[in-house]
Amino acid sequence: MVAVIGAALTSFGRRKDGSSFRDWAAEAFWLALAMAELQPADIDALVVASESDFFTLQLNPAAVIADDLGLSGAALLRVEGGGASGQLAVHAGVAQILGGLAKRVAIIGVDATASALPGAVTRSLYGFSFDAWTDGMTGATSTVLYALSFQDFMARTGAGAADLAAVTIKNRGNACFNTGAHLPRRHTAAEIAESAMIATPYRRLHCSPLSDGAAAVILSQRDAAPQRRRTAPRISGIGSSSDRVGLGTRVTPGDFSAKRKAMQSACRMAGITPAKVDVAEVYDAYAGAELQGIDALGLAGDVLADLRAQAFERDGRLPVNLSGGLLGQGAPVGATGVGQTATCALLLESRYHSLLQPRRALTHALADTHGGICTSAAVTILSQTGAR
Repeated sequence: MVAVIGAALTSFGRRKDGSSFRDWAAEAFWLALAMAELQPADIDALVVASESDFFTLQLNPAAVIADDLGLSGAALLRVEGGGASGQLAVHAGVAQILGGLAKRVAIIGVDATASALPGAVTRSLYGFSFDAWTDGMTGATSTVLYALSFQDFMARTGAGAADLAAVTIKNRGNACFNTGAHLPRRHTAAEIAESAMIATPYRRLHCSPLSDGAAAVILSQRDAAPQRRRTAPRISGIGSSSDRVGLGTRVTPGDFSAKRKAMQSACRMAGITPAKVDVAEVYDAYAGAELQGIDALGLAGDVLADLRAQAFERDGRLPVNLSGGLLGQGAPVGATGVGQTATCALLLESRYHSLLQPRRALTHALADTHGGICTSAAVTILSQTGAR
Protein backbone atom coordinates (compact mmCIF):
# COMPACT_ATOMS: atom_id res chain seq x y z
CA MET A 1 0.00 0.00 0.00
CA VAL A 2 1.31 3.44 -0.99
CA ALA A 3 0.19 6.45 1.06
CA VAL A 4 0.45 10.11 0.03
CA ILE A 5 1.70 11.51 3.33
CA GLY A 6 2.87 14.90 2.03
CA ALA A 7 1.53 17.21 -0.69
CA ALA A 8 2.25 20.80 -1.70
CA LEU A 9 2.20 23.22 -4.63
CA THR A 10 3.88 26.56 -5.12
CA SER A 11 1.94 29.37 -6.74
CA PHE A 12 1.75 28.94 -10.51
CA GLY A 13 2.35 31.98 -12.73
CA ARG A 14 5.02 33.97 -14.50
CA ARG A 15 7.90 34.47 -12.06
CA LYS A 16 9.64 37.83 -12.39
CA ASP A 17 11.39 37.85 -9.02
CA GLY A 18 14.73 36.36 -10.07
CA SER A 19 13.95 32.95 -8.58
CA SER A 20 14.63 29.73 -10.49
CA PHE A 21 13.22 26.24 -10.85
CA ARG A 22 15.53 25.13 -8.04
CA ASP A 23 13.92 27.63 -5.66
CA TRP A 24 10.42 26.47 -6.58
CA ALA A 25 11.34 22.79 -6.28
CA ALA A 26 12.74 23.46 -2.80
CA GLU A 27 9.67 25.41 -1.71
CA ALA A 28 7.30 22.61 -2.70
CA PHE A 29 9.54 19.90 -1.25
CA TRP A 30 9.93 21.47 2.20
CA LEU A 31 6.19 22.09 2.50
CA ALA A 32 5.38 18.50 1.51
CA LEU A 33 8.08 17.10 3.81
CA ALA A 34 6.71 19.07 6.76
CA MET A 35 3.22 17.70 6.12
CA ALA A 36 4.74 14.20 5.97
CA GLU A 37 6.50 14.77 9.32
CA LEU A 38 9.80 13.51 7.87
CA GLN A 39 13.38 14.72 7.50
CA PRO A 40 15.51 14.61 4.31
CA ALA A 41 17.41 11.60 5.67
CA ASP A 42 14.12 9.65 5.67
CA ILE A 43 13.78 9.86 1.87
CA ASP A 44 15.07 6.82 -0.01
CA ALA A 45 14.48 8.04 -3.57
CA LEU A 46 13.78 11.25 -5.47
CA VAL A 47 11.84 11.31 -8.75
CA VAL A 48 11.87 14.59 -10.70
CA ALA A 49 9.44 15.43 -13.50
CA SER A 50 10.66 18.10 -15.92
CA GLU A 51 9.51 18.21 -19.52
CA SER A 52 12.35 20.08 -21.18
CA ASP A 53 15.97 20.98 -20.53
CA PHE A 54 15.31 24.11 -22.60
CA PHE A 55 13.22 25.45 -19.72
CA THR A 56 15.59 24.58 -16.85
CA LEU A 57 18.88 24.85 -18.80
CA GLN A 58 19.93 21.92 -16.65
CA LEU A 59 20.72 18.42 -17.83
CA ASN A 60 20.20 15.85 -15.07
CA PRO A 61 18.05 18.17 -12.89
CA ALA A 62 17.40 15.45 -10.31
CA ALA A 63 21.06 15.56 -9.23
CA VAL A 64 21.19 19.30 -8.57
CA ILE A 65 17.78 19.30 -6.88
CA ALA A 66 18.85 16.42 -4.62
CA ASP A 67 22.02 18.33 -3.75
CA ASP A 68 20.01 21.46 -2.91
CA LEU A 69 17.67 19.48 -0.66
CA GLY A 70 20.22 17.44 1.27
CA LEU A 71 19.17 14.18 -0.36
CA SER A 72 22.66 12.91 -1.10
CA GLY A 73 22.55 9.12 -1.06
CA ALA A 74 18.97 8.87 -2.30
CA ALA A 75 18.28 7.03 -5.55
CA LEU A 76 17.58 9.54 -8.36
CA LEU A 77 15.33 9.41 -11.40
CA ARG A 78 14.15 12.00 -13.91
CA VAL A 79 10.88 11.34 -15.82
CA GLU A 80 9.76 13.00 -19.05
CA GLY A 81 6.54 12.25 -20.91
CA GLY A 82 5.33 15.58 -22.28
CA GLY A 83 2.25 16.80 -20.47
CA ALA A 84 2.06 13.47 -18.66
CA SER A 85 5.52 13.89 -17.09
CA GLY A 86 4.31 14.65 -13.57
CA GLN A 87 1.77 11.85 -13.41
CA LEU A 88 4.29 9.37 -14.81
CA ALA A 89 6.74 10.49 -12.12
CA VAL A 90 4.13 9.64 -9.48
CA HIS A 91 3.74 6.22 -11.11
CA ALA A 92 7.50 5.74 -11.00
CA GLY A 93 7.49 6.49 -7.29
CA VAL A 94 4.64 4.04 -6.70
CA ALA A 95 6.61 1.38 -8.60
CA GLN A 96 9.69 2.03 -6.43
CA ILE A 97 7.68 1.36 -3.29
CA LEU A 98 5.62 -1.58 -4.56
CA GLY A 99 8.79 -3.12 -6.01
CA GLY A 100 10.52 -2.96 -2.64
CA LEU A 101 13.23 -0.55 -3.83
CA ALA A 102 12.25 2.25 -1.44
CA LYS A 103 10.06 2.90 1.57
CA ARG A 104 9.64 6.66 1.18
CA VAL A 105 9.87 8.54 -2.12
CA ALA A 106 9.77 12.27 -2.88
CA ILE A 107 8.22 13.28 -6.21
CA ILE A 108 8.94 16.80 -7.46
CA GLY A 109 7.50 18.26 -10.65
CA VAL A 110 8.89 21.55 -11.92
CA ASP A 111 9.24 23.63 -15.10
CA ALA A 112 10.05 27.22 -15.96
CA THR A 113 7.61 27.25 -18.87
CA ALA A 114 6.71 30.94 -18.69
CA SER A 115 9.95 32.74 -17.85
CA ALA A 116 12.74 30.70 -19.43
CA LEU A 117 12.14 31.64 -23.07
CA PRO A 118 10.02 34.06 -25.13
CA GLY A 119 6.48 32.75 -25.56
CA ALA A 120 6.84 32.32 -29.33
CA VAL A 121 9.93 30.14 -28.84
CA THR A 122 8.18 28.01 -26.22
CA ARG A 123 5.20 27.49 -28.52
CA SER A 124 7.56 26.43 -31.31
CA LEU A 125 9.28 23.97 -28.98
CA TYR A 126 5.92 22.46 -28.10
CA GLY A 127 5.55 21.61 -31.77
CA PHE A 128 8.54 19.31 -31.35
CA SER A 129 6.75 17.41 -28.58
CA PHE A 130 4.50 15.92 -31.24
CA ASP A 131 6.19 14.50 -34.35
CA ALA A 132 9.07 16.90 -34.98
CA TRP A 133 9.35 15.92 -38.64
CA THR A 134 5.70 16.16 -39.66
CA ASP A 135 4.46 18.72 -37.11
CA GLY A 136 7.17 20.79 -35.41
CA MET A 137 9.30 21.42 -38.51
CA THR A 138 6.27 22.27 -40.62
CA GLY A 139 5.03 24.89 -38.16
CA ALA A 140 2.05 22.97 -36.74
CA THR A 141 1.37 24.21 -33.20
CA SER A 142 -0.24 22.46 -30.27
CA THR A 143 -3.31 24.71 -30.62
CA VAL A 144 -3.78 23.69 -34.25
CA LEU A 145 -3.47 19.99 -33.46
CA TYR A 146 -5.77 20.14 -30.44
CA ALA A 147 -8.27 22.11 -32.54
CA LEU A 148 -8.26 19.46 -35.28
CA SER A 149 -8.88 16.76 -32.67
CA PHE A 150 -11.74 18.69 -31.09
CA GLN A 151 -13.33 19.37 -34.48
CA ASP A 152 -13.78 15.62 -34.83
CA PHE A 153 -15.26 15.44 -31.33
CA MET A 154 -17.65 18.28 -32.19
CA ALA A 155 -18.81 16.54 -35.36
CA ARG A 156 -19.59 13.34 -33.44
CA THR A 157 -21.17 14.82 -30.31
CA GLY A 158 -22.66 18.19 -31.23
CA ALA A 159 -20.38 20.13 -28.85
CA GLY A 160 -20.21 23.83 -29.62
CA ALA A 161 -18.93 27.24 -28.62
CA ALA A 162 -21.26 27.48 -25.62
CA ASP A 163 -19.79 24.27 -24.19
CA LEU A 164 -16.23 25.54 -24.58
CA ALA A 165 -17.23 28.78 -22.87
CA ALA A 166 -18.84 26.85 -20.00
CA VAL A 167 -15.61 24.95 -19.32
CA THR A 168 -13.50 28.11 -19.40
CA ILE A 169 -15.91 30.01 -17.14
CA LYS A 170 -16.06 27.11 -14.66
CA ASN A 171 -12.33 26.53 -14.38
CA ARG A 172 -11.20 30.14 -14.25
CA GLY A 173 -14.03 30.80 -11.80
CA ASN A 174 -12.75 28.02 -9.53
CA ALA A 175 -9.28 29.55 -9.78
CA CYS A 176 -10.66 32.70 -8.13
CA PHE A 177 -10.72 30.74 -4.85
CA ASN A 178 -7.24 29.22 -5.35
CA THR A 179 -4.66 31.62 -3.94
CA GLY A 180 -1.90 30.00 -6.00
CA ALA A 181 -3.64 30.22 -9.37
CA HIS A 182 -2.16 31.88 -12.45
CA LEU A 183 -5.42 33.06 -14.07
CA PRO A 184 -8.25 33.62 -11.59
CA ARG A 185 -10.89 35.23 -13.82
CA ARG A 186 -14.63 35.75 -13.86
CA HIS A 187 -15.20 35.47 -17.59
CA THR A 188 -18.45 35.98 -19.45
CA ALA A 189 -19.51 34.06 -22.55
CA ALA A 190 -19.47 37.34 -24.50
CA GLU A 191 -15.90 38.10 -23.44
CA ILE A 192 -14.78 34.64 -24.55
CA ALA A 193 -16.60 34.96 -27.89
CA GLU A 194 -14.83 38.26 -28.55
CA SER A 195 -11.32 36.96 -27.81
CA ALA A 196 -9.00 36.30 -30.74
CA MET A 197 -9.46 33.14 -32.78
CA ILE A 198 -6.27 31.06 -32.65
CA ALA A 199 -7.31 27.85 -34.43
CA THR A 200 -10.99 27.08 -35.00
CA PRO A 201 -12.81 26.54 -32.68
CA TYR A 202 -10.23 27.65 -30.10
CA ARG A 203 -10.08 31.28 -29.10
CA ARG A 204 -7.40 32.77 -26.90
CA LEU A 205 -9.47 32.38 -23.72
CA HIS A 206 -9.99 28.66 -24.41
CA CYS A 207 -6.22 28.08 -24.03
CA SER A 208 -4.17 27.42 -20.89
CA PRO A 209 -1.30 29.80 -20.08
CA LEU A 210 2.44 29.19 -19.99
CA SER A 211 3.33 29.01 -16.29
CA ASP A 212 6.23 28.60 -13.86
CA GLY A 213 5.97 26.56 -10.68
CA ALA A 214 6.53 23.32 -8.81
CA ALA A 215 4.63 20.67 -6.88
CA ALA A 216 5.70 17.83 -4.62
CA VAL A 217 4.25 14.73 -3.02
CA ILE A 218 5.81 12.36 -0.50
CA LEU A 219 4.87 8.71 -0.96
CA SER A 220 5.41 6.08 1.73
CA GLN A 221 4.78 2.48 2.54
CA ARG A 222 2.00 2.61 5.09
CA ASP A 223 4.11 1.01 7.83
CA ALA A 224 7.04 3.35 7.10
CA ALA A 225 4.99 6.50 7.58
CA PRO A 226 4.99 8.45 10.85
CA GLN A 227 2.19 7.21 13.10
CA ARG A 228 0.00 10.28 12.65
CA ARG A 229 0.25 10.04 8.83
CA ARG A 230 -0.72 6.38 8.49
CA THR A 231 -4.34 7.29 7.78
CA ALA A 232 -3.34 9.53 4.86
CA PRO A 233 -4.99 8.83 1.46
CA ARG A 234 -3.49 6.00 -0.53
CA ILE A 235 -2.82 5.59 -4.22
CA SER A 236 -5.19 2.77 -5.01
CA GLY A 237 -4.83 2.62 -8.78
CA ILE A 238 -2.53 3.78 -11.57
CA GLY A 239 -2.77 3.30 -15.31
CA SER A 240 -1.05 4.48 -18.46
CA SER A 241 -1.38 3.85 -22.17
CA SER A 242 -0.48 5.33 -25.55
CA ASP A 243 -1.87 6.07 -29.01
CA ARG A 244 -0.54 6.82 -32.48
CA VAL A 245 1.33 10.14 -32.58
CA GLY A 246 -0.20 11.48 -35.80
CA LEU A 247 -3.89 12.42 -35.66
CA GLY A 248 -4.28 11.33 -39.27
CA THR A 249 -3.22 7.78 -38.43
CA ARG A 250 -5.90 7.34 -35.75
CA VAL A 251 -9.26 5.75 -36.42
CA THR A 252 -11.06 8.53 -34.53
CA PRO A 253 -8.86 11.65 -34.12
CA GLY A 254 -11.09 13.20 -31.47
CA ASP A 255 -11.29 10.16 -29.22
CA PHE A 256 -8.75 9.96 -26.38
CA SER A 257 -8.56 6.17 -26.51
CA ALA A 258 -5.24 6.02 -24.60
CA LYS A 259 -6.93 7.78 -21.70
CA ARG A 260 -9.78 5.27 -21.76
CA LYS A 261 -7.33 2.35 -21.55
CA ALA A 262 -5.31 4.03 -18.79
CA MET A 263 -8.47 4.60 -16.75
CA GLN A 264 -9.56 1.00 -17.19
CA SER A 265 -6.19 -0.17 -15.85
CA ALA A 266 -6.34 2.19 -12.88
CA CYS A 267 -9.91 1.17 -12.02
CA ARG A 268 -8.99 -2.52 -12.14
CA MET A 269 -6.12 -1.91 -9.75
CA ALA A 270 -8.29 0.20 -7.43
CA GLY A 271 -11.22 -2.20 -7.59
CA ILE A 272 -13.71 0.53 -8.48
CA THR A 273 -15.66 1.81 -11.47
CA PRO A 274 -15.47 5.40 -12.79
CA ALA A 275 -18.86 6.05 -11.19
CA LYS A 276 -17.20 5.82 -7.76
CA VAL A 277 -14.97 8.86 -8.40
CA ASP A 278 -16.09 11.80 -6.23
CA VAL A 279 -13.82 14.55 -7.57
CA ALA A 280 -11.46 14.79 -10.54
CA GLU A 281 -8.58 16.89 -11.82
CA VAL A 282 -8.74 16.45 -15.61
CA TYR A 283 -6.10 17.63 -18.10
CA ASP A 284 -7.47 20.76 -19.78
CA ALA A 285 -4.68 22.33 -21.82
CA TYR A 286 -7.60 23.53 -23.95
CA ALA A 287 -11.25 23.80 -22.92
CA GLY A 288 -12.35 21.06 -25.31
CA ALA A 289 -9.69 18.66 -24.04
CA GLU A 290 -11.51 18.57 -20.69
CA LEU A 291 -14.69 17.37 -22.42
CA GLN A 292 -12.76 14.81 -24.45
CA GLY A 293 -11.06 13.67 -21.26
CA ILE A 294 -14.23 13.31 -19.19
CA ASP A 295 -15.77 11.31 -22.02
CA ALA A 296 -12.80 8.95 -22.39
CA LEU A 297 -12.41 8.48 -18.63
CA GLY A 298 -15.99 7.25 -18.40
CA LEU A 299 -16.93 9.89 -15.85
CA ALA A 300 -20.17 10.74 -17.67
CA GLY A 301 -22.66 8.79 -19.73
CA ASP A 302 -23.30 11.94 -21.76
CA VAL A 303 -20.58 14.51 -21.13
CA LEU A 304 -22.42 17.38 -22.84
CA ALA A 305 -25.69 16.73 -21.01
CA ASP A 306 -23.82 16.63 -17.70
CA LEU A 307 -21.86 19.77 -18.51
CA ARG A 308 -25.04 21.64 -19.42
CA ALA A 309 -26.69 20.38 -16.22
CA GLN A 310 -23.70 21.80 -14.26
CA ALA A 311 -22.71 18.36 -12.96
CA PHE A 312 -19.02 19.34 -13.00
CA GLU A 313 -19.40 22.57 -10.99
CA ARG A 314 -18.10 23.03 -7.44
CA ASP A 315 -21.38 21.84 -5.92
CA GLY A 316 -22.28 19.42 -8.71
CA ARG A 317 -22.40 15.63 -8.88
CA LEU A 318 -18.72 15.38 -9.86
CA PRO A 319 -16.63 18.52 -9.37
CA VAL A 320 -13.99 18.70 -12.12
CA ASN A 321 -10.91 20.90 -11.80
CA LEU A 322 -11.69 22.55 -8.51
CA SER A 323 -8.11 23.86 -8.66
CA GLY A 324 -8.96 25.77 -11.83
CA GLY A 325 -7.18 23.17 -13.93
CA LEU A 326 -4.51 24.14 -16.42
CA LEU A 327 -6.85 26.86 -17.71
CA GLY A 328 -7.05 28.62 -14.36
CA GLN A 329 -4.41 27.32 -11.96
CA GLY A 330 -1.78 27.24 -14.70
CA ALA A 331 0.42 24.80 -16.57
CA PRO A 332 4.09 24.42 -15.62
CA VAL A 333 4.31 21.12 -17.47
CA GLY A 334 6.48 18.98 -15.18
CA ALA A 335 4.53 20.20 -12.15
CA THR A 336 1.07 19.61 -13.61
CA GLY A 337 0.55 15.91 -12.88
CA VAL A 338 2.31 16.09 -9.52
CA GLY A 339 0.16 19.08 -8.65
CA GLN A 340 -3.00 17.22 -9.62
CA THR A 341 -2.03 14.33 -7.33
CA ALA A 342 -1.21 16.76 -4.52
CA THR A 343 -4.56 18.50 -5.00
CA CYS A 344 -6.45 15.21 -4.86
CA ALA A 345 -4.63 14.20 -1.67
CA LEU A 346 -5.39 17.54 -0.02
CA LEU A 347 -9.06 17.31 -1.05
CA LEU A 348 -9.39 13.81 0.41
CA GLU A 349 -7.91 15.07 3.70
CA SER A 350 -10.15 18.19 3.69
CA ARG A 351 -7.01 20.36 3.65
CA TYR A 352 -7.72 22.17 0.38
CA HIS A 353 -8.66 25.86 -0.10
CA SER A 354 -11.68 26.33 2.14
CA LEU A 355 -14.04 27.74 -0.52
CA LEU A 356 -13.17 24.91 -2.93
CA GLN A 357 -13.31 22.02 -0.46
CA PRO A 358 -16.55 20.06 -1.05
CA ARG A 359 -18.84 19.95 1.95
CA ARG A 360 -19.62 16.26 1.48
CA ALA A 361 -17.24 13.44 2.36
CA LEU A 362 -14.93 12.30 -0.45
CA THR A 363 -13.78 8.72 -0.91
CA HIS A 364 -12.08 8.49 -4.33
CA ALA A 365 -10.29 11.21 -6.34
CA LEU A 366 -8.86 11.09 -9.86
CA ALA A 367 -5.77 12.81 -11.27
CA ASP A 368 -5.52 12.70 -15.07
CA THR A 369 -2.86 13.91 -17.51
CA HIS A 370 -1.64 13.23 -21.01
CA GLY A 371 1.19 14.15 -23.37
CA GLY A 372 0.75 15.14 -27.00
CA ILE A 373 -2.84 14.99 -28.23
CA CYS A 374 -3.38 12.19 -25.70
CA THR A 375 -0.54 10.25 -27.30
CA SER A 376 0.57 9.14 -23.84
CA ALA A 377 -1.97 9.05 -21.02
CA ALA A 378 -1.50 8.58 -17.27
CA VAL A 379 -4.14 8.50 -14.54
CA THR A 380 -3.98 8.02 -10.79
CA ILE A 381 -6.78 7.11 -8.39
CA LEU A 382 -6.42 8.15 -4.76
CA SER A 383 -8.66 6.71 -2.05
CA GLN A 384 -9.38 7.17 1.61
CA THR A 385 -7.81 4.60 3.91
CA GLY A 386 -9.97 1.48 4.01
CA ALA A 387 -12.19 2.62 1.12
CA ARG A 388 -13.34 0.11 -1.49
